[in-house]
Amino acid sequence: MKKGYRNIIVALAGIITFSSCKKFLTTELTDAKQTTLSYYKKPSEAYTALVGCYNGLDQIYNNDQIPALLEVFSDNSFGGTGTFDGYGWAMVDEFDKSVSPSDISFHSGGWKAYYQTIYKCNILLQNMDKVAWGDSTALRTTYAAEAKFIRAYCYLDLVRLFENVPLVITPTLGTVPQADPEATFTQIMTDLREASDSLPAASYKSVPSGRITKWAAESLLARAYLFYSGLYGKSTIAGETAATALAAVEDVIAHSGHSLVSDFNTLWPAASTAKNVAYAGEDNPEVVFAIKYSSTDNWSADATGNRWMVMEGIRSQSIYPYQSGWGACTVDPKFYNLYPSTDTRRFATIMSVADEKLDYAKSSDCREYTGYFMKKYSMLCDKSGNSLVSNFQTGQSQDFFAIRYADVLLMAAELGSSNAVNYFNQVHHRADGSAAPAVAVSKADILAERRLEFAGEGLRYWDLLRQGVDAAAATIAANTTVSYFQDGTATPPSASKLKDNIKATRGFQQIPNDQITLASGTLKQNAGW
Repeated sequence: MKKGYRNIIVALAGIITFSSCKKFLTTELTDAKQTTLSYYKKPSEAYTALVGCYNGLDQIYNNDQIPALLEVFSDNSFGGTGTFDGYGWAMVDEFDKSVSPSDISFHSGGWKAYYQTIYKCNILLQNMDKVAWGDSTALRTTYAAEAKFIRAYCYLDLVRLFENVPLVITPTLGTVPQADPEATFTQIMTDLREASDSLPAASYKSVPSGRITKWAAESLLARAYLFYSGLYGKSTIAGETAATALAAVEDVIAHSGHSLVSDFNTLWPAASTAKNVAYAGEDNPEVVFAIKYSSTDNWSADATGNRWMVMEGIRSQSIYPYQSGWGACTVDPKFYNLYPSTDTRRFATIMSVADEKLDYAKSSDCREYTGYFMKKYSMLCDKSGNSLVSNFQTGQSQDFFAIRYADVLLMAAELGSSNAVNYFNQVHHRADGSAAPAVAVSKADILAERRLEFAGEGLRYWDLLRQGVDAAAATIAANTTVSYFQDGTATPPSASKLKDNIKATRGFQQIPNDQITLASGTLKQNAGW
């Protein structure tokens, strides 16, 4: 990397202070001057570095609000936000930089955070053999597997967001060109296979809270395979096929101990509070992998509070139990109406101002107001409208459920399991006990079920894109808004214009312009931006 581009890995050439994940080790280095030459000597030091890798996942989404943005990219939600906010969310909603020409580096914070986290993983992996493991060699295997999973998780996000990204698997300060996506996917699949083969086949209950498991690695491998094979039309990558991906998730189903919770509403704090039912908790049996947050309540660079949830809060007005926020991800009414009234996921997923009889008086503050907001990651307030944390922007502690067991079941069904109908029915019947069980399921059935099941969790857009860019563009283009901005400063794009934008960009995001500049031309902008 050139001098400017080196800033992407700010101060990470040496070992820096690491913060903890919730319910994970809370520690930091006692000597900030220590470097990799003097630091990696004891297993405890490797463990501290591993915590830094986990902490990196917090920082990525706090810097780029990816879970919320993915809903905006899809046909579930509009950009929303407020009439006095910048137009960046409208820009990514329409895949059109002319909406907000000043936001040419919209994803810069996230891009940096991804590569900072990858760098931490690479440093740890490079220094494994310097540690005096003694009789703790099993820890070496486990720590390496966890670091490879985190690196793969980062690269899977990056390659799906930007497609052509620098592939860095050893710590380097040299200039790194963009890699072909096949090379990136090869590394992702290799890392996940090595992680899944290295981690013990033990029940998830025996693993400390928040730690990566064999089951998480196998689940992410199947997710990566489905995206790669769908978008690129290739059946094999790094030796992985539909059969090996299916075997991975079948292993999770058979041996992990994971299961569905009985009531969908109990998975989510906002829904369980509004329904007055007990929250299942962050370590419930359905959670295969979560990015852990804790209420750190400050803006420091390594704080572990969830700072992206504020984007989805109902705009400008707290109404029990929903804490106000910035009003992004306003939900398309057509999508809300896809849910049968008997489907418990409708209430748990989407806040309906009318159906919940919310006395909401701030719709004029909202862009693209529809009467519907995303609920799963809605912040909470008390009955007086006061936030449950001292700083609602930085102090949220709700974990992001990156992989749920429901996803494992539906991936197995899509990959052709002989138990596909049973797996599908487990998910569907949990949501709607009055529904007649399916006797056969098609890929279209599974994709439709996935949309209802995972709305608000950032999976719909990837599910669309892996059906092919043309199909994704046509589907998303049907998601247009009647009044683009409440302040009347712009009009909605036509369906044909939106479809053309998505096809021109091939569904990928613009690489931050400041990173292109720092790389002195090594990075090339994606088409359409």
